[in-house]
Amino acid sequence: MKALVYTGPHRLEFRSEPEPLPANDEVLVRVEAVGICGSDMHAYHGHDARRPAPLVLGHEAAGRVASGPRAGQRVTVNPLVTCGTCPACEAGRAHLCPDRQILSMPPRPGAFAELVRVPERNLVPIPDDFPIAHSALAEPVAVSYHAVNQGARLLGMPLPAARCLVLGGGAIGLAAALVLAMQGAAEIFVAEPNAARRDTVERAGPFRSYAPGEGGEPKDGSIDLVVDAVGAVATRAAACRLVRPGGVIVHAGLLPGTEGLDIRRITLQEIIVSGTYCYTPADFRATVDALASGRLGGLGWIEERGFAEAISAFADIDAGRTGAAKIVLRL
Repeated sequence: MKALVYTGPHRLEFRSEPEPLPANDEVLVRVEAVGICGSDMHAYHGHDARRPAPLVLGHEAAGRVASGPRAGQRVTVNPLVTCGTCPACEAGRAHLCPDRQILSMPPRPGAFAELVRVPERNLVPIPDDFPIAHSALAEPVAVSYHAVNQGARLLGMPLPAARCLVLGGGAIGLAAALVLAMQGAAEIFVAEPNAARRDTVERAGPFRSYAPGEGGEPKDGSIDLVVDAVGAVATRAAACRLVRPGGVIVHAGLLPGTEGLDIRRITLQEIIVSGTYCYTPADFRATVDALASGRLGGLGWIEERGFAEAISAFADIDAGRTGAAKIVLRL
């Protein structure tokens, strides 16, 4: 089969790979659409030791079942593979399973390929009339859905009364803003330095976007809920500065380091800081339903490209040449 293989920092190549062999509880999915994730970019830069070269990346996939009794069914793929029997899995928090695996990390090759093997229980059907490229958004939007719900649980006030800020206008940040809007948040700011992405954010929903340091930022200590979808030194510092006393910061970004956290202010103002990782199986199914029903808007904030354009797509994302919050590759 044809696959896009990460072979080293800033190096990708198309080549022929053996077709995957599904285990007893697995099926093959013929990939029809797959998104490029920020974690794929981290690996591309050589910054993710969990994804050593050579490796097929990609985990935001949708397509058709190619083997087993469900062959031909249109599905989107939950790429988080868990044991199903540990206390976390049995409590419905499978994303915290100590034995979790994810497509695009060894030992599970990813979905930048014509075929990918997936446990059958990880497949979620999609309606026949739902665009396949939009179906590939289920994974990143589920991350945002879980992050917003995490913040809402900790907030101590209803979202319709909350002033909210999302740091970062990429796919996770924009999707978090869309989930906040779906759940009725009173006011939603989005901080994004890239002008083209700010335009995308403003077209996607009722958001107040601004470039950090260039005006339009909310006042210090005025935000009830901050979702940091970047996780950089500057965004951690901004989150600590902008959140109100007793407010909540949900840290979703996966950049390395801990700098930027104002531990003194967090302590003196009883600010709640929570990590968030992936999603529960229930989050994933709820996200698919929200996407397919149109409750998250028209989803025109993505850019579709052919699989043959994958290498140039990585280069364009790296250089900031696209205003789209997500590039989805079509096979």
